Amino acid sequence: MSIYVTGDIHGSIDISKLNTKYFSDQKKLTKKDYLIICGDFGLIWNNSKEEIYWRKWLNNKNFTVLFCDGNHENHILLNEYPVEKWHGGKTHRIEDSVIHLMRGQVFNIDGYKFFVMGGASSTDKVYRKEGISWWREEMPSIMEMNEGLDNLRNNNNKVDYIISHTCSSDTLRIISNLWGFTPKPKDELNKFFDIVEDEVKYKCWYFGHFHEDLKIKDNQTLLYQKVRKII
Repeated sequence: MSIYVTGDIHGSIDISKLNTKYFSDQKKLTKKDYLIICGDFGLIWNNSKEEIYWRKWLNNKNFTVLFCDGNHENHILLNEYPVEKWHGGKTHRIEDSVIHLMRGQVFNIDGYKFFVMGGASSTDKVYRKEGISWWREEMPSIMEMNEGLDNLRNNNNKVDYIISHTCSSDTLRIISNLWGFTPKPKDELNKFFDIVEDEVKYKCWYFGHFHEDLKIKDNQTLLYQKVRKII
């Protein structure tokens, strides 16, 4: 089994990084191998013909696609999919081999534990229309965050990997310093990840959202275009 991780694909906009030219390893993979997308999947939007085409395109890949949700998703449509248990956590199965990893879940994949928490706050929502191009459900609820903390405690606050779309307040500060801009105000999800960062033992944390490929801390990596093998 192999597991890869990458950043946002934004529907068809950045999906080309998953073709064989840029992700050549896929030629030797099987459905027992996984690619994890760190949010802004973007192919659960309005069920257009183009969108359905690309979902089928992913489903026909040699590997299985897993993703956490980002802020740029139609969360209402996403949550209409039936909830299934998969490797110990809750999921939405979009296609046979395209699976949404729900918020606050711990998944045990071949002995490796993954804590997953999607969602983020859109900085561009003032330019979007609620229910058309932006949804309030982009941010996890208190219930989802509490469920996440409970699931982590049930695993003795120890996992191998954390997968999210955004990051903790401290990591946000580091990113802001690197890029020389004033950080946005901390939101409840950033504060939630502060708790996770303080209390949970993990090997590596991968997230997207900021459209760069950077190692932020020794065990935290921001991904966008790169497809990285982690197992």
